[in-house]
Amino acid sequence: MDTVTLLNVLVAGLLTGCVYGLSALGLSVIFGVIRIVNFAHGEILVVGMFMALVLFRWIGLDPLLSIPVVAAVLFAFGYLLQASVIQRVAHLPEHMQFLLLAAIAIAMVSGCLIVFGPDAQNVQLDYALDSFAVGGLIIDKTRAYAAVAAVALAAALLAFFRFSGTGRAIRACADNYLGAQVVGLNVSRLYAFTFGIGSACIGAAGCIILLLVDVHPYLAPGYTLLAFVVVIIGGMGSLFGALLGGILIGVAEALAAEMIQPSLKSAFSFALLILVLLFRPQGLLGKAGR
Repeated sequence: MDTVTLLNVLVAGLLTGCVYGLSALGLSVIFGVIRIVNFAHGEILVVGMFMALVLFRWIGLDPLLSIPVVAAVLFAFGYLLQASVIQRVAHLPEHMQFLLLAAIAIAMVSGCLIVFGPDAQNVQLDYALDSFAVGGLIIDKTRAYAAVAAVALAAALLAFFRFSGTGRAIRACADNYLGAQVVGLNVSRLYAFTFGIGSACIGAAGCIILLLVDVHPYLAPGYTLLAFVVVIIGGMGSLFGALLGGILIGVAEALAAEMIQPSLKSAFSFALLILVLLFRPQGLLGKAGR
């Protein structure tokens, strides 16, 4: 592989990895605060993809421009789901939480099948086949726009948790549940708000991923598994870890697809996961004992 080809592969992997990182941020946010693993992650993402698809077909809205609408709807969905259902099983053993979220995931997939059918569907955009030429680099416009949107949304989310009052209150709940109650924070409401933020983040990632892949209901489990791989590599509960993990997976898959064959790219992702679990089980940016 010559240098120019290698750079093109690395850039493509980096751009895709940014989108992976945004997708995994939703999972990491929910686990980092509520300590509940969202096994319906991929299903929420696929619902976001279908919502963006509907908006594109009805009013011609670019999936990137549909992000605010999709994020708002899925924020409300996540908030109500946590407040009315998940909160009731939060004190139960983890396997009970898993069963509940697995049931929610199956119900969401079934709903998508009823409404949209099993066939893969996509959006046809004017810039889908265009690219930027930067020296010897050929950068696909779709991947570039997707990566820029993903980085912007990730930065906005990180800024929210760092600088806003609500974001600091959520971080306080994550750091010390009892202390947050003592100082008068409404922990239940903040937990619901967090699940809403996580769901909105996942839905936004779905809008962006629609630019890159066709959508069908059975896509969900693969993206759930991918998000788990990303957050475990980066460190469960670490937002920066999720972004780093996404970039590493994106680059690893791109290199494997170019240097060996595309069908083996997932094998390299799991090989990277195994190495991280062997030598740093808490993840690259995770804290020991999480």
